[in-house]
Amino acid sequence: MPTFQMLGLQFEVSESTANDIFHNWIKIFRELLPASLVEQVKKNESDWEWVEEILLEFELIVDSYEQPMQRPIDNEEQKKYYSGKKKTHTFKNQVIVMPSGKEIVDVAVGYTGATSDLKLWRERREELGNHQKYRGDKAYVGETAINTPHKKPRNQEISLEHREENRLKAKQRIVVEHLIRLIKIYRVASERFRLKSQNYEAVILTVCGLIRWRIGAIVLSSKNCPEYF
Repeated sequence: MPTFQMLGLQFEVSESTANDIFHNWIKIFRELLPASLVEQVKKNESDWEWVEEILLEFELIVDSYEQPMQRPIDNEEQKKYYSGKKKTHTFKNQVIVMPSGKEIVDVAVGYTGATSDLKLWRERREELGNHQKYRGDKAYVGETAINTPHKKPRNQEISLEHREENRLKAKQRIVVEHLIRLIKIYRVASERFRLKSQNYEAVILTVCGLIRWRIGAIVLSSKNCPEYF
């Protein structure tokens, strides 16, 4: 059953009304709840320069995740969105967070499933400047700007020292995994995406905005958005 037809039955409204309500609220949430710190402050150049300088004091945590999508009709699109890792067609999203896990600094949404984590990070790097430092998992090994785990030497065992360092690094990275789990609490951001693919970015960015509100990174009041209160 089509999504909005099902919602219409559930809430006792027509399919078209369910569709209109959904998209109206997406628009409102996108206005009120920026999906990331970058989105929030880049509207004001002076604010962004100040925030960018502060961020340089931290190693930001980066990770990506995939979400199943409807199989594209076009053969070329199928190849682009097919994820060898997940063995299905997916959207790939990247999340960059503060080391505290209390803020989503940047989010990239709707890349093709075949895109590697490192390629996605490189395409988004300019959003935060080339001097920013990061922490990431083994998917980012080889990138000098990202602090990654030690690799196991070929035909050798990894040393106890490096093993302990890897354990500590994994503990520090867990904050981004926690935020991704919060995003996936919303079924629309974790299960197979059944809406039109052109709606994907707006929907997931809305979810990220809701998460920022939930963790206290955004504070709403009647003063800064009176038309909604």
